Amino acid sequence: MLKIMILPMALLLMSGCTPTLHPVKSKKVYVENEKKIQKKHQTLSKKKTTVTKKKISSDKELEKSVKKIKKQKLFQSVTKKQAVLLQQGKSKEHCCICGMNLVKYYKTNHAAKLDGKNVQYCSLHCLAEHIKEGAELENPMVVDVKTLKFIPVTEAFYVVGSDVKGTMSPVSKYAFKSLKDAKVFQKKHGGKILDFYSAWQEAKKDFKK
Repeated sequence: MLKIMILPMALLLMSGCTPTLHPVKSKKVYVENEKKIQKKHQTLSKKKTTVTKKKISSDKELEKSVKKIKKQKLFQSVTKKQAVLLQQGKSKEHCCICGMNLVKYYKTNHAAKLDGKNVQYCSLHCLAEHIKEGAELENPMVVDVKTLKFIPVTEAFYVVGSDVKGTMSPVSKYAFKSLKDAKVFQKKHGGKILDFYSAWQEAKKDFKK
């Protein structure tokens, strides 16, 4: 068998023909291919890292925005030193109807006497609700937005429906002792100026749903 294979090769050499041999891929080619694959993996890894960093950055920005919103002070809010709390007891800082913090929503606070004791509300909405439930209130008062002092509701000018967010109602109601102050607020934020009785009628609409 060996002789038969050698003979054709000898004949080719004698005739001056050189056989064509197909080259086998060298080790260098494999190394180059391996390097290309590694480079591709590195590129993909960098892209993943970049995407991860962007996501982390985005999450941090979102967290900062949420914290910023939380820190933003509500228009209704004042400090504890500025707030006048008329009612007594462990829950004196909370609305006697809904339980909301009176200091946080101070600029819409109302108060009255019930059975000789002071009761305080976060809003005209809660005062109206208490009356609706049958409470017989005396000497109702409201906080003057300008001075932060309580005044009789009969002396107040209410700006109803301004673009400033309300308390316990989609229709805001802010009271002022001075008509001039009410008009300044109205010019800046809109709404209509009403007396207490008319503002109370507006508040009662919250319960007609």
